[in-house]
Amino acid sequence: MSTKPTYILAIESSCDDTAAAVLADNKVLSNVVARQEIHEEYGGVVPELASRAHQQNIVPVVDIALKKAGITKEELQGIAFTQGPGLMGSLLVGGSFAKSLALALDIPLIAVNHMHAHILCHFIDESGYDQPTFPFLALTISGGHTQIVQVNSFFDLKVLGETTDDAVGEAFDKSAKILGFPYPGGPLIDKYAKEGNPKAYPFTKPKVEGLNFSFSGLKTQFLYFIQKQVAENPNFIEENKADICASIQHTIIKILMDKLKLAVELTGITQIAIGGGVSANSGIRATLKEAEQKYKWKTYIPKFEYTTDNAAMIGIVGYYRYRESLFADSSVVSKARIEF
Repeated sequence: MSTKPTYILAIESSCDDTAAAVLADNKVLSNVVARQEIHEEYGGVVPELASRAHQQNIVPVVDIALKKAGITKEELQGIAFTQGPGLMGSLLVGGSFAKSLALALDIPLIAVNHMHAHILCHFIDESGYDQPTFPFLALTISGGHTQIVQVNSFFDLKVLGETTDDAVGEAFDKSAKILGFPYPGGPLIDKYAKEGNPKAYPFTKPKVEGLNFSFSGLKTQFLYFIQKQVAENPNFIEENKADICASIQHTIIKILMDKLKLAVELTGITQIAIGGGVSANSGIRATLKEAEQKYKWKTYIPKFEYTTDNAAMIGIVGYYRYRESLFADSSVVSKARIEF
């Protein structure tokens, strides 16, 4: 006798993407994302414009997610939403919608930590992708966060190290901006780096104790280097674009890998899972696969669509919280900053 799956609607609105997904237990039935292209002309996300776009997008995105999943809203058993961290105006749109719909349908409301979701996206039932076993180390790398987390169970997570200033995604995007690339520039650095020499221009790695990270000094060093070279040769960037990108990417990846190796030494845990938007970077993925062979680690790299902000990852946390009856009530508030 088959049991009916638990249908969870998930909503993600932490930054500039409006996303909705429907999960049947831990399987994704639909995963819809509406991207906001308006920010490109400003060279970064404008919070006020982002929240307005969320208001326009959220109803059609949820409607499409339900239709793609082939279910009605009356079949839903829970609604998960991103409580934080993120842009406050954006979070409020998703949170308010989730509260209203859960109240109208008289079903549980589930508040989800965005960073928790980046980690648990590995537990989405996806053909061809293995799921890590506990405990494992999670390297979460995105535009706003850089963390190494020890994951002992679905809800027992300990932050071992994090950035003391800029996130790794910001380091990529700011470096790209210095080079005159359009926003978001991180993927362009990855693209050009494939053709360049990673040892062409050595950059100094910051000295940070323990498992914490710092990227602001590297960003400043890169700015001064480019300014000096362009002053001597106005065509320096165009003539050496691939080598510049390969060199800065190589340095950033070296910083991440050195901390990851230290975390393995300190914990004895050799299962490594990455998540967050920057985990889409091909250089990081390749380096992690090489490390798997070199250090006998077991590495887990999520499906590409689950790396950037999406609602499926919110839904998988929602599913596991639903199983434990970890529900929120209508008094729950969105938070720009939130801990595990």
